[in-house]
Amino acid sequence: MVRVLVVADEISPVIHDAGVRRLRPDVVLGAGDLPWDYLEFLSSMLDVPVVFVPGNHDPAVEAPLSGFRGWLTSNGLPQEDPRPLGGVNADESVVDVAGLRIAGLGGSIRYNDGPNQYTQDEFAKRAKRLMKIAAKRGGGVDVLLTHSPPRGLGDGDDPPHHGFEALHEVIETLRPTWHLHGHIHPFGQPQPDRVVGGTTIRNVVPYKLLEIESALDPVGGHG
Repeated sequence: MVRVLVVADEISPVIHDAGVRRLRPDVVLGAGDLPWDYLEFLSSMLDVPVVFVPGNHDPAVEAPLSGFRGWLTSNGLPQEDPRPLGGVNADESVVDVAGLRIAGLGGSIRYNDGPNQYTQDEFAKRAKRLMKIAAKRGGGVDVLLTHSPPRGLGDGDDPPHHGFEALHEVIETLRPTWHLHGHIHPFGQPQPDRVVGGTTIRNVVPYKLLEIESALDPVGGHG
């Protein structure tokens, strides 16, 4: 079993403290809309991998420079490191970490001109690319990590908090054991899990601690 600490949207004083070490997670997952220094604190304090997707309030995440500019940087040209330090951006990609395979899609529905916002059609194209990447890796994943929920499964009634239609196909295709998301603030109200086939969809705001057993065989794909 892999102990997973998942965080999103709200800083929790319970874990923004040295006492977070008592949780003993094997990996931290960030579902967006958290200050970079919060994720960096967890990375440093826990000394475990941190995998994240950006939310609609996060800045655009800069990728490391490649090619000639990357060569210049590695040879002394000053360049600020991509933030958050110690984190792996899983947006529109599939990563293997701590024994789990994690697919990520960041962002929310477009409601203004901010970064990490997409129309339903734009997000559907991103979802198609993710599914192609996953297919090359063997198909299924253990965790689907997104900022927004699927449309109609734990999203909000107001336009900025509508979920994405394309996530239904992603869940059906990748068959994750868990779909973990943020974006929807509980405001003290219970947020029940949703279950679609073999996938449990959970709102993780502000944090959740889970134990996840990998459903993937050593070769790849669901066993």
